[in-house]
Amino acid sequence: MNQKTNWSQFGTLISVFFFWGFVAASNDILIPVFKKAFDLSQAQSQLVSLAFYVAYTVGSIIYFAVSKMIGGDVLNRIGYKNGIALGLIISAIGTLLFYPAANDRSFTLMITGLFIVGLGFSLQQIAANPLAIVIGDPKTGSQRLNMAGGVNNFGTTIGPLLVSFAIFGSVAAGSTEASIESVKTPYLVLGVAFVLVAIFFKFSSIPNKIDLDAVADSEAETDSKVLHKASVFQYPQLVLGMIGIFVYVGVEVATASNLPEYMKQHLNMPTNQVAPYISLYWASLMMGRWTGAVGAFDVSAGAKKILNFLMPYLAFGVFLAVNAIAQHDVSSFYVYGFVIVTMIAGDILSKGNPARMLLIFSTLGIIALVIGMFTSGMTSVFAFTSVGLFCSTLWPCIFTLAIAGLGKHTNQGSSLLIMMIMGGGIISWLQGYVAADHILGIQFSYIVGALCFAYLAFYAIRCKSILRSQGIDYDIKTSGGH
Repeated sequence: MNQKTNWSQFGTLISVFFFWGFVAASNDILIPVFKKAFDLSQAQSQLVSLAFYVAYTVGSIIYFAVSKMIGGDVLNRIGYKNGIALGLIISAIGTLLFYPAANDRSFTLMITGLFIVGLGFSLQQIAANPLAIVIGDPKTGSQRLNMAGGVNNFGTTIGPLLVSFAIFGSVAAGSTEASIESVKTPYLVLGVAFVLVAIFFKFSSIPNKIDLDAVADSEAETDSKVLHKASVFQYPQLVLGMIGIFVYVGVEVATASNLPEYMKQHLNMPTNQVAPYISLYWASLMMGRWTGAVGAFDVSAGAKKILNFLMPYLAFGVFLAVNAIAQHDVSSFYVYGFVIVTMIAGDILSKGNPARMLLIFSTLGIIALVIGMFTSGMTSVFAFTSVGLFCSTLWPCIFTLAIAGLGKHTNQGSSLLIMMIMGGGIISWLQGYVAADHILGIQFSYIVGALCFAYLAFYAIRCKSILRSQGIDYDIKTSGGH
């Protein structure tokens, strides 16, 4: 089966990926604002990340429990499209809580609002990730997820800048004080956007039903090796992949959410000037994902090689343009163009194979964090920021490997993987905790991220042999990828 990608449906689907990124990256601006306004410790300030990401876990547990109660998968009952629309409405309710929370100066109500936004996102993610894989040939599913991730990271690139502008006013004017009142408007606008997109989804052409057993049969080289097991937990690629998603989202979020504190302590940089660096971190994910998405395009091998070099620099250009419009001095970021070459080399070496890409990029992530821990000044900042480049394509790699061959269990597997997004909150809090001066200090707290990458390198090696035993070999599938 060589199924063509339905680009009109895919174009609609990726709009929700934008919102996930916009809100997740904006949290990095809220963290220092809340820390100052509510007089919080670094570990307490990471409760912003914890509330948001644990919501994914709670949402997935609810999904799993309801599926068991009704004796069938929730999305198969209500439909994928309806599931995403419902998730958007739940998230809109969460943004509305920011208004009373700001009026009452309530940190608890603020993070409750973020928790409800995350609950809605969990349902959207459970539906949207498998849809991205099956709107076209499942063998190029990871590349479509990369493309969706690129849109996600366009949201993460402009999110910190727009929210920073909305909270601080004109950042260029040098305002460093932000009142909690100023948080209300941007999140109310976001709530209205969620509702409008939910209505748009309801009337879109996105499929409500998909045949997941047919997808499993098409993934394996021989039908005799396809596993049709009684429980989703009997697939080792999924169980190990759940830990993989936990530590991957953990290192991705913790690296960014602890960066403002690192720059404040070691470079004496005020909160309002950190936004471009947070933006660069998330833009780095966009650079990697735009590059990783090249394989999904139906173009010649020569054109793909050109696009491999062109796409990350196009994404870098978007970052520079957005920050220039926001009146930030971007000249200090030009040197980052040389760092991008490392990511391009890793992408070429991976040959579009998700297991190989996971191994290469995890190794590069460890190297980046070690450099960041043992250097100083802008060298360390760019080393920590480059973690975004090496995290960029890991989500689709892990997700594709973990749900490969699951068949009718794909939705449950997807919900279990989404559940593990809580790693973003727990590992951020853990790094914030060990960042205390009497433990490791903020710079050496990044050892937490290095350990996360070490597990991902192990998963890449182990999962390859697990899938081969089930007749799924990505070396055969992706040999023509680049």
